[in-house]
Amino acid sequence: MNGPSRRLFLQLGGLAALTAACAPRRKADPATFTLLRRRWREVTLGYPGTFDPEREPYRSRLARLGAQARRHRDTMTPTARSLWPDLPFPSLDATPARLRAMARAYALPGTGLTAEPGLGTAVAAGIEHYVRHVYAEDAEQTGNWWDWQIGTPRALLDAAVLAAAYVTDTQVAALCAAVDAFVPESRLDDYEGNSTGANRVDLCTVTLLRAIAGADPDRAALAVSALSPVFPYVTDGDGFHRDGSFIQHGSVPYQGGYGAVLLTGLATLFAVLRGTPWEITDPAAGTVLDAVDLAFAPFVHDGACMDLVRGRGITRGSYGDHRRGREIAAAVLLLAETAPEAERARWRAMVKGWAVRDTVKPMLTAAAQSDLAFHGRLSAVLDDATVPAAAEPAGHRLFPASARAVHRRLGWCAAVSMASSRVARYEHGNGENLRGWHTGSGMLYWWARGHGDHYSDAFWPTVDPYRLPGTTVSTRRLPDGAGGAWGDTRPPAEWVGGATDGTYAAVGQHLYGLESTLEAFKSWFFLDDTVVCLGAGITCRDGVPVETVVDNRRTGARLTVATGWAHLDGHGGYVVPAGRPLRTLREDRTAAGVTRTYTTLWLDHGVDPDAADYVYHLMPGAGPAETAARAADPGRARVLANTSAQQGIEVPSLGVTAVNFWTGGHAGLLTASGPCAVLVRDLGDGTATVTVADPRRALDELTVTWDRPVAAVTRGHPLLERAETGARLTLTFTAPADHEGASRTIAVRLVVSTT
Repeated sequence: MNGPSRRLFLQLGGLAALTAACAPRRKADPATFTLLRRRWREVTLGYPGTFDPEREPYRSRLARLGAQARRHRDTMTPTARSLWPDLPFPSLDATPARLRAMARAYALPGTGLTAEPGLGTAVAAGIEHYVRHVYAEDAEQTGNWWDWQIGTPRALLDAAVLAAAYVTDTQVAALCAAVDAFVPESRLDDYEGNSTGANRVDLCTVTLLRAIAGADPDRAALAVSALSPVFPYVTDGDGFHRDGSFIQHGSVPYQGGYGAVLLTGLATLFAVLRGTPWEITDPAAGTVLDAVDLAFAPFVHDGACMDLVRGRGITRGSYGDHRRGREIAAAVLLLAETAPEAERARWRAMVKGWAVRDTVKPMLTAAAQSDLAFHGRLSAVLDDATVPAAAEPAGHRLFPASARAVHRRLGWCAAVSMASSRVARYEHGNGENLRGWHTGSGMLYWWARGHGDHYSDAFWPTVDPYRLPGTTVSTRRLPDGAGGAWGDTRPPAEWVGGATDGTYAAVGQHLYGLESTLEAFKSWFFLDDTVVCLGAGITCRDGVPVETVVDNRRTGARLTVATGWAHLDGHGGYVVPAGRPLRTLREDRTAAGVTRTYTTLWLDHGVDPDAADYVYHLMPGAGPAETAARAADPGRARVLANTSAQQGIEVPSLGVTAVNFWTGGHAGLLTASGPCAVLVRDLGDGTATVTVADPRRALDELTVTWDRPVAAVTRGHPLLERAETGARLTLTFTAPADHEGASRTIAVRLVVSTT
């Protein structure tokens, strides 16, 4: 989905000229559509009620909008081959966008052109010209389908509705006929292809706009009923999964792209339709409210949306993560207006926290330049002393259905991006993200204090795509767009995921290289101040070196390398056991006219390695003394196993024992009968938790043994068939693969008494 902005700028009053032309099948109730028109104005334009046009920054921004609209009006020169001499023709994005901007200046106060007849007439003439020469009922749809069915009709309908007093019945009838040709009612019959998820919400929005333009109650009802397939949880493919994953294009995690579009669209529709005959009352719509906390908030860090859920959009210019973060924040505040009070209070505090902490691209300042409605809502929250600024929540969130994990601790945050037989290695399309090959090869993102722009400021055009942090890769050169487009790049790996108790986690990926013979087993153990990274079974026959990239930071900070550890000033520390040489590189990289400095640390496994391995600790935000002390204390996080059969660690100070069993077997005090992830945590108060997951979603039965005395299982689980306590704990689970979509959402978690 590409094209113009997803924000909707819809109408204020004066649709009398439109209603007859579009020929509704049932007689419209004028009062009902008057209400609907008012809601469009209040919700999408933010006026009245959201901001005062006489105050700054609104006064200046509205004046600039008016000046822009005046230039567009005065330079419009309709001919058979153009509408504006400076725009290519036909244009499916820029021309409708200009018409919409003119219509907004007509509809909003303070522009100097508010309700100005000449501007309204120019908008109407521009729409007529465009529908006659480009977006005609009998035109041939070429290029991207999205432009014809979503982007262009939505912008044109916006403009027509906003300047309705000057759009004639004939002009509206032609526009409606064109929309009906490219977005017929049958377009919403089947929930498949490019009519799912965010695309379906967009198509329903276009249908509702068409209903408003024609005062057509039947189309309004269709727009709402066709939303219903969006709401239920899915167990595969596009939509929301119970673990908080959101997928689009069948296999691409996309909260920071299509998901943000979906959330914005639904928040708008909920607000606009409230109190009308078409109010959204589907019981399954509660999924959207749940998604704010489960699907979106975990991937927003200090106001920016993490790139590992932004698909091909990561290459769309610098600071795209902050733009998407603002879009999500705007949608959350709008959704809060129709949500229950508890959610409303929690979300307002959450967004306030994001805004307060986003010092890289201050959210309020940026909103003033792009979205006055959001600026008004955010200003109200920031000025409200009764709304606290919520802190970043500590803990771990694992998303097995999208092969993602996010870990938050005091002062730092980390996230890992993987790929599986269900989740794409990366997405490219429309010429975007052609070198994102290894973003799903275990890329480990991390932020310490002051790092809010680390992946924002020209990172993607300048970073070495073969040396993304955390990845294990063959250095074989790949062509741009290697693998299938639109997320059709899934490896055969089944064991991808892990287990978490909500505080710590054991995460693993059976890695297969892209267009490569590379195979490896990678694990990350997320702790309080450290991520312990293990790799094993690293095998390749590509005839080139294989590397594990410990880190690749966009910085020229001082790097200290000592025996067993390294430290990067202002960033953090790395512990690498003695005898494993750490390679380093400082380089300036230039692309797209910008240059950035990178510091790279990696482990070289040589050409065609056979069962190579690695161990290193990442310590975000740590100082050199802390890093050196950790290197001198190897027993703090002791490696229990690091092979292609098991990878595990024990951390006595935290009471943590965690093992990823690639096959059944034994590691430390844990034994498993089959492939699984196990995390045991001794809480130090006479109890312990045992968390078990089946990432492959394949086990009919699983037995796990913890070789520690246990008195009783004090809180069980429906899948626990049998528990044997005493000198050791033996747990037998029935069909863990069948629970909540085959471990896509939660792991089996028990509480036991150790006294």
